[in-house]
Amino acid sequence: MKIKENFIKFKKGLGEKRYKRFKTVAFSLFILAICGSSVVVFAAEEDPLKVVNNLSNFIFGLIRAIGMIILGFSVVQIGLSIKSHDPSQRANGFLTFAGGLFITFAKDILDFITK
Repeated sequence: MKIKENFIKFKKGLGEKRYKRFKTVAFSLFILAICGSSVVVFAAEEDPLKVVNNLSNFIFGLIRAIGMIILGFSVVQIGLSIKSHDPSQRANGFLTFAGGLFITFAKDILDFITK
């Protein structure tokens, strides 16, 4: 509710004409930031399969990073469950650890299955 009150005070403090000008400038800067931050990327590789493989490696790298974060969280969860003697939290920690392992080594598992 306080945000709305502050917005109304800001709008009244500027006046109607200045507020419209402020909105126009803010919107223009927003559009300029969006258009200015776009980057044209040219494919340097002539082999499209190599480009797809690079993209695949990038995506699996992100998945591996997420898996590592989950693994770290699960180790903390297991440690806290051992400290508090909570069996349900311990079970969740080990299940999270197993899921983190699968996510971390997803590419290796898929490569093993397909080859």
